[in-house]
Amino acid sequence: MTVSEKKIYPRTGDMETVYLKNVITRPGITVGDFTMYNDFRKDPRDFQQNNVLYHYPVNHDRLVIGKFCSIACGAKFLFNSANHTLRSLSTYPFPIFFEEWNLDAAEVASAWDNKGDIIVGNDVWIGYEAVIMAGVTIGDGAIIGTRAVVTKDVPPYTIVGGVPAKPLRKRFPEKTISELLALKWWDWPVDRIQRNLQAIQAGEIYALK
Repeated sequence: MTVSEKKIYPRTGDMETVYLKNVITRPGITVGDFTMYNDFRKDPRDFQQNNVLYHYPVNHDRLVIGKFCSIACGAKFLFNSANHTLRSLSTYPFPIFFEEWNLDAAEVASAWDNKGDIIVGNDVWIGYEAVIMAGVTIGDGAIIGTRAVVTKDVPPYTIVGGVPAKPLRKRFPEKTISELLALKWWDWPVDRIQRNLQAIQAGEIYALK
């Protein structure tokens, strides 16, 4: 089985876990192969409605998630419309209510500060109810702790936690991280990954060269 077959549920009888790529319909969201989302409270197929928030077409901002990511229940991605502009003397979003205040409808996006896209690398693990803010890039292999609020970029293979999230430690020595970023095993053909699963799971990077 491959994700290209459009299978939604990876495990027989498990309706709480989905291959995220195959339940996304919004053009502003891109998800890589085998990335999965688990939700034991709501239907995981509704990820884009329940977990990708303040994501409106007027902004043209994007959520890009790589391959082989693991996203835990309740993780949220908060986009730019949540950021009421700080350039104004008031945080009240007057441009949103353009009819009420006789403003130009084309200027509605000036009600908030646009910090950019959310980019999540490959093999990233996002913990329970973590929040990722607009403009953040999370590097390959990173881990986001439970209920962390990520306001800044996260380097590859770094574990972060807290509010706001701060680096706790690296997952591997720098040499191993460099080798993993060069190998990009997540881009290998499925059959090659299958042949190397034992080494990947055992942490034997030397066996992947």
